[in-house]
Amino acid sequence: MKKTITRRLALGATALAIAAIGAPAWAQAKKEVLGVSMPAATHSFMAGAVYWANQAKADLEKANPGMQVIVKTAKDASEQANQVQDLVTVNKITSLVVFPFESAALTKPVAQVKAKGIYVTVVDRGLTDTSAQDAYVSGDNTAFGKIPAEYIAKTLNGKGNIVALRGIPTTIDNERMDAFNAVMKGHPGIKLLDAKPGNWNRDDAFKVMQDFLTRFKEIDAVWAADDDMAVGVLKAIEQAKRKDIKIVFGGAGAKGAIKTLMDGSDPLIQANVSYSPKFMYDAIKMTGEARLKGQKLPANNIVPSVLITKQNAKDFYFPNSPF
Repeated sequence: MKKTITRRLALGATALAIAAIGAPAWAQAKKEVLGVSMPAATHSFMAGAVYWANQAKADLEKANPGMQVIVKTAKDASEQANQVQDLVTVNKITSLVVFPFESAALTKPVAQVKAKGIYVTVVDRGLTDTSAQDAYVSGDNTAFGKIPAEYIAKTLNGKGNIVALRGIPTTIDNERMDAFNAVMKGHPGIKLLDAKPGNWNRDDAFKVMQDFLTRFKEIDAVWAADDDMAVGVLKAIEQAKRKDIKIVFGGAGAKGAIKTLMDGSDPLIQANVSYSPKFMYDAIKMTGEARLKGQKLPANNIVPSVLITKQNAKDFYFPNSPF
């Protein structure tokens, strides 16, 4: 009987020893799977964002062999919603970084992800319900609307007719437009003739600007609200041979726009406002590193936007970037 008890104790001690040795190995084997969902590179800003997302994937996986980063891009909100679901059911992600194609359309799909206990970081185009996210990373969209408005108002000496082009229906587009309008309320001599969506797209902006030029015989300034849209706006102005327009203010600091500003090659391009797509890299890297440590990000992470002029343009010019 004594031998049997002794043998059982020995077996129990061996099992405990194996468990003690195996625990760290199991913990190391536990994989962090970070899903990234974002719009496809339909314009240069998003091309930059996709570039930085893949750079973050490469850097995180190299530094953390136990981590997998899956980057998916979508052509529209419907495809993105399906991809988000696949990331959960097929790829078994443990965290999600999502750059919504549209705010309202992605809110419910992302909320369903968070309800499953998956950590969610939302980038740039916020959701309509912030309870569907754990953290938010973005540029300063209030400043993105405020800075151009202040510059245009000052350049026009508080008088003139202006038009504006909006982006895709998102929370950030609303923030930008609200900030722009708030400044203009202080300048009653400036009349906003119309503001229509150009969807952050050159071709769409070209068509919108053609409409503005047909309807309005005198326009002093255009807030294009995006450097891609500014390209379409400038093309429409050139084709119409309009000479009344004094300023086309884009935004986000695309390398082509910054080079034009540096060279002074287009008198309509006098200033810009920073809004780098690199925040996609920062959002993914910060989320990945935090989750590996079992930590959370601050609820809001805002990258400041600043005025870019010819004097400081060289500080925002990155010729090797896709954006």
